[in-house]
Amino acid sequence: MCGRMAITLPPDAMAQLFGAAPANNLPSVPNFNVCPTYDVHVIASKPDGGRQLRGMRWGLIPRWYRKPGDGPLLINARAETVAEKPAFRDAVRNRRALVLASGFFEWTKDGEGGRDPWYITRRDGAPLAFAALWQEWRDSESNLTTSCAVITTAANAPMQAIHHRMPVIVESEDVPLWLGEEGKGAAPLMRAAAPELLHWHRVDRRVNSNRADGPELIAPLAA
Repeated sequence: MCGRMAITLPPDAMAQLFGAAPANNLPSVPNFNVCPTYDVHVIASKPDGGRQLRGMRWGLIPRWYRKPGDGPLLINARAETVAEKPAFRDAVRNRRALVLASGFFEWTKDGEGGRDPWYITRRDGAPLAFAALWQEWRDSESNLTTSCAVITTAANAPMQAIHHRMPVIVESEDVPLWLGEEGKGAAPLMRAAAPELLHWHRVDRRVNSNRADGPELIAPLAA
């Protein structure tokens, strides 16, 4: 799964890298401990063409929810069933996006049940572009919230040492197809990353708290 991430790149750099126009609602960076329900940086297609980098709530709100907490917190969507689930099936056909991150966190347990966090990045240092989908939702007063979910899949062999799931990572050459700019047929992109793509290291347990922040959260744990 993907339940926590970090973003350290300036918005202008992210927008330029993905050929997108930055919106005026982007969350502040750096943020070394991005939690569910926080706003994240999302690349999505604009209705009139082109791409936009915009902020969206992480945790998709289905249209039939009466309030954001009316049901499960949908931060992830499983690649194996995303085309079938009512909360996701229309969005994965028509509203695909990319959630950008510098890295993400996963946890293992020690012999006493303690949670040891790991920070996971690309080996080449490039930002991660997670396959995602988005949805607009209005409350009873017609206030609009745009939310998203990250698509996950079964972990590749190296990643299984940490977790059995991982976010779907879209490579730069596949971005046009994923965003629907090159027609249909994006389903094969919902696969695990190549075994050599990612690198990880242990980090301090301070990140276990959603109130913690700062660059030390992603620094390798001292031996």
